[in-house]
Amino acid sequence: METGIAVRDQEPGLEVHKVAAIQAAVDGFITSLDVKARTRETYGKAIKYFVSWILEEGIVQPLRGDILSYRSRLMEDGKAAHTVNSYITVVRRFFEYLEAEGIYPNVAKGVKGLKKPRGFRKEALTGDQARRLLETIEEDGLRSLRDYAIINLMLRTGLRDIEITRADAGDLGSEAGELVLRVHGKGRDSKDDFVLLVPEAYGPIADYLAARDNPGKDEPLFVCHGNRNAGGRLTTRSVSRLIEKRLAQAGLKSEKITAHSLRHTAATLALLGGADVMEVRGMLRHSDINTTLIYVHNLDRVSNGAEKAISF
Repeated sequence: METGIAVRDQEPGLEVHKVAAIQAAVDGFITSLDVKARTRETYGKAIKYFVSWILEEGIVQPLRGDILSYRSRLMEDGKAAHTVNSYITVVRRFFEYLEAEGIYPNVAKGVKGLKKPRGFRKEALTGDQARRLLETIEEDGLRSLRDYAIINLMLRTGLRDIEITRADAGDLGSEAGELVLRVHGKGRDSKDDFVLLVPEAYGPIADYLAARDNPGKDEPLFVCHGNRNAGGRLTTRSVSRLIEKRLAQAGLKSEKITAHSLRHTAATLALLGGADVMEVRGMLRHSDINTTLIYVHNLDRVSNGAEKAISF
């Protein structure tokens, strides 16, 4: 069978100097992935970056040393450790695929990513900062009502931006007599979890929905209010932008404080308020308890640091 790259009974050799050949290999790899559309898009972007580098360097038959050089190039390009690791993971999977198909040896096997620093890349807000963020949102119409409701909800439940965009008005409901919002979580196929809505979290949502004349259950919980896509579902990018705009207005935006800081804030304030680690894990819906324990470690490190015991 003609593959456009190499015939399987021949010596393996990927003709990477031929754009058509490498494109055929990439297309086969992407098609073979059993992942969601968004993940497929991410893989496509990462492998395109790798292919561009190979062609730029004139590498005909990649070796393990070339993969290590590529990792160094990613670092030189200023990519963060988690981005470098994601790109290297895609390259490893690409060569696993090539080897399994008899196209090319797996020269990326065993190539490691960068060691990531323990802890989170973003900081949490203090209680005073969280209040200031909300208090600086002016009351001037639907957009302000929406922004307040979203930011307040994220601060009180730890929802991710993608979970905000997926929420519908009909996801508001009850569990065991408590008001909840059903959640379509990251990496999940359905709305099979929920967060509790205390009165302080639900009130601003109710005000916003009332201002929208109480939309139907299949309509998005939060929508666009601009001229381009009025009434349309928000994107994760638009949620991040509105949060960062409000952070800037409150004088809180920095490299360490971004939209994702709201999730960290919810976890940190819950622990400081007396919630235990299992309760916080349930709120954040972490599959791995060790992720939740990072919050505990950070708080304990600050509260009980050995530095405080030093005296001379």
